[in-house]
Amino acid sequence: MGRVDTAAREYRVALAAFPGYPYAFAGLAQTEAARGRLGPAIALERRAVDAIPLPQFVSELGDLYAAAGRQAEARRQYALVRVIERLLIANGVRTDLETALFEADHRLHRGQVVALARRARAARPSIDGDDTLAWALARTGRCAEARPWSQRALRLGTKDALKLFHRGMIERCLGRTDDGDAYLRRALALNRHFSTLWAPVARRALR
Repeated sequence: MGRVDTAAREYRVALAAFPGYPYAFAGLAQTEAARGRLGPAIALERRAVDAIPLPQFVSELGDLYAAAGRQAEARRQYALVRVIERLLIANGVRTDLETALFEADHRLHRGQVVALARRARAARPSIDGDDTLAWALARTGRCAEARPWSQRALRLGTKDALKLFHRGMIERCLGRTDDGDAYLRRALALNRHFSTLWAPVARRALR
């Protein structure tokens, strides 16, 4: 909800109760990034990754490095995400949906990402699957195909800033700038810091 100070306080309470808790480190990293303090954010996310190298922690660390202009370090983290995902798959953990969203976000394996998103949605049908497929299509330039999937993802009225952002960018891609901007404003109204990667893009688009 963008209540950064309150969130930071709660994450510190969590760490006091459970020292070393990686999700609290990752959460604190987000509060520091929201304040524009990328150095402390990177250090905190690094502690989360060191504790348990989950793909979402490693991906977020890469995004923080990218936001700080440290592109080589960001690329190393993104490559590590793929290695971790392969290990998870080898151990029976299904990661297709998360992998498809990660690859769409970072424009990796563009020739395969739509097929991956379709398989992931078929295996895990949900509004998250609809949204991931919409975003994969949009990121490969297929915005007209993406729009119906984005509509499905939002059909329940879910207040999810990332899904609203995706819809806004799809509308803008189709030349519906006013509609797109309305969705971007809704995303930012929910939380101005909804994504290290995409919240700044939304804010720039509305300038």
